[in-house]
Amino acid sequence: MQIVLRDSNQGPFLSKVLAYGQAEALLTEAQLAQVKSKAVLMSLKLADKFYNKHKMHLLENAAFDVIGVASLGLMSLSNHDLPQALRLLLTPNGIVTSFQKGWSMLSSVSKYKLNDKSVYGDIDPSLLDKVSTPSDADEWLGWQSYQDALLDFNREESIVCLLKQFYVQSSYDPLDCLSLENVFAEVVLYRLCFGPVKVKQDLKQRIARIELEEVWFSTEHIEQQITLTLSEMPTQLAETIKLDQGKYFTTGLLRTLTFAKIYREQRLKDVSPERLEQLEYKEGLTGLLGWPVYIVM
Repeated sequence: MQIVLRDSNQGPFLSKVLAYGQAEALLTEAQLAQVKSKAVLMSLKLADKFYNKHKMHLLENAAFDVIGVASLGLMSLSNHDLPQALRLLLTPNGIVTSFQKGWSMLSSVSKYKLNDKSVYGDIDPSLLDKVSTPSDADEWLGWQSYQDALLDFNREESIVCLLKQFYVQSSYDPLDCLSLENVFAEVVLYRLCFGPVKVKQDLKQRIARIELEEVWFSTEHIEQQITLTLSEMPTQLAETIKLDQGKYFTTGLLRTLTFAKIYREQRLKDVSPERLEQLEYKEGLTGLLGWPVYIVM
């Protein structure tokens, strides 16, 4: 492995830390050689563990993975602070600890991305590819790629929590491609119609058996329902949902509730399932926030 030292604000963090150490005379040649030696050994071990039968001959790729993952972990452990990062890197197992931290971070956010077995164990290959980098890269977007993956992971974790707390059927399949905003909107819509009960796949049938009160059709009333539902959640989950809500969340729910009124009227007229499906399709083209997508047979 060749770790090239260069003055670049956009390159991998590991290279920036080493360049800082040399520029400030805080890193001796012997210390630099020790870091490089451990990095080479880690690359060999990584290649042997994950690339065997796949690309063992591409040792260079393993070196890029080590640089990227170690950069990610080092940034997290040092809070992006160069002096602190250098001190950590110069401890006996500094680069190993940094790599292990980065690997753990990638593993956590890959939880819902692995539909098939990955060459890299429990890490999403596409995410590792974004983090992996040569040491002399002019631009490294590994940290931002991790942040994007973390945001997606937090949304999916929040969906799982919502399903467990508010739905009768709480199993979650990432392939369903659910959005956090829509899942929460369905909870609010269902509870607005039927009270504080768990969500079932029966809104389309039950809607014909209740009266939709006029007081419900206001943004103020819907806001009250949103606040009430959020108050029943763990604080972190509630905050995640608030941040995820779009600008037109409340007005979107009001539009869906207005559609529910039209849908109810059609069910009371005993129109065919095909007509109801056409009605849903027509309105759904412009978005029905929180309206259930299950099929009623």
